Amino acid sequence: MTPPPGRREQRKTETRQTISDVATELIIRRGFESVSMSEIADAAGVSRKTVFNYFASKEDLVFDRDEEARTLLREGMTARRGMTPLAAFQSLVRQLLASGHPLLRINAGAAAFWSTVADSPVLVAHARRLQAQLADDLAQLMADAVGRPAHDAEARLGAAMLLASMVAAYEKGLASQRQGDDPREAMLQLILRGGTGVLVALAGTPYTDPGLRP
Repeated sequence: MTPPPGRREQRKTETRQTISDVATELIIRRGFESVSMSEIADAAGVSRKTVFNYFASKEDLVFDRDEEARTLLREGMTARRGMTPLAAFQSLVRQLLASGHPLLRINAGAAAFWSTVADSPVLVAHARRLQAQLADDLAQLMADAVGRPAHDAEARLGAAMLLASMVAAYEKGLASQRQGDDPREAMLQLILRGGTGVLVALAGTPYTDPGLRP
């Protein structure tokens, strides 16, 4: 008997999560290059074809929350259209940090995950592509918010600086966690510094000055 649409979607979500969890556990334990898609399928109790139905590549299996991050950014920035793009971004990040959102959470599992990524040139390159893609998304959102063209150079500069500050902040958070300090406080300090840099770099533009917004 075919399950109803709601249950069918739920089962698909559960299957995807199971595959991702199994793959992550295997890859962290053995290394990215040492685990095949067939092994992941066997461990998850599904066919190799099923794995590829959910994930186009092994890299996508590792970074399975990329689309969630892009959606979160888009919805968070859109919901804050009354602010300048800089203020909106900082407000969103503060909210995510305060709520302990999984995408910014620092713990032993996150440390093991990023250590595994750092050990694989393929995963490092993929992570950089995803970061560039997210920066493009942010630049588009910033430009849209102030009525500028999609590829506005100042929006691209601001977005690149903000995303670079987020990467640096997360790395600082991981280091703080290893030292037994509060990672969120360390991250927030660097995020604020990054925002100050954008405030200076984009001074006199609607990206930072509410008086210049259309």
